[in-house]
Amino acid sequence: MNLMTKLQKLSKHEQIMAWGQIVLGCLIGGAAYPLFLDPGKIAPGGLTGVAMILKHLFGFDIGITSLCLNVPLFLLGYKVMGGVFVFRSLAATVLFSLSIDLLKLPAMDVEPLLGAIYGGVLLGIGLGLILRGGATTGGTDMAARMVHRRLPFMSVGMFLFLIDCVVVLAAGFFIGSSEAMYALICIFVSDKVVDAVMLGPSKNKACFIMTEKWERVNARVLEEMERGVTLMEARGGYTGVERPVVMCVLSPQEVAKIKAIIREEDDKAFMFITEAHEALGEGFSHLNTED
Repeated sequence: MNLMTKLQKLSKHEQIMAWGQIVLGCLIGGAAYPLFLDPGKIAPGGLTGVAMILKHLFGFDIGITSLCLNVPLFLLGYKVMGGVFVFRSLAATVLFSLSIDLLKLPAMDVEPLLGAIYGGVLLGIGLGLILRGGATTGGTDMAARMVHRRLPFMSVGMFLFLIDCVVVLAAGFFIGSSEAMYALICIFVSDKVVDAVMLGPSKNKACFIMTEKWERVNARVLEEMERGVTLMEARGGYTGVERPVVMCVLSPQEVAKIKAIIREEDDKAFMFITEAHEALGEGFSHLNTED
């Protein structure tokens, strides 16, 4: 199912939530420029970074220049990503660009390093919310989303970081080396925040249990904890014995309970617990068709 079909299938409530995230993200991300980035001449990569370089050289407005630079990518995005996605991204790009130019917020009088960090945080939150809402602000954000669809192993944040480094090098040449180094810090912070916002806070735990008493463990988790369990076939590397691995996803509050069950059933069992950044479906957050 392509992205356009998924977006069309969203309920009215989900559509409102998506647009709410987009609008809020544009305002938060746009505020980073008058507050921290523009006063510090920090070009945070992407086409907005190019626009900031052009402002330094010719005095052009950052927002409207960035919007004009996005036109070719929107033409490409329409063919690759579908009309609904591009419409959302166009709306987000316009609002984001207007926010940069029209939000007349007083510049924060902070050290350049703090400006890079806090500007990166605001920008990352804004871009992350826009991406969660099913849009981008165009530019390298749209390119990152398209590449992520083709190469899921490459995160959006990592792709943005690699591409934006090229823009920062140009900023170092035209604006200054110190500003370019602060921009690298800003990009690193914002890309990490983008990934954190898109993945959501890591709350749930994925538990993997290897035990000879897997049948009892399976039954008790189902009955006492009312959690779903998956049995995965596995073979011991040393013994060669085939035995299911019990896997379940739990809330943090339930970890102590499952540890107690394992201790009671098989104190020689092996168990490891890892983070589950996002759990969707029965017993957890609602599974929608957007992501």
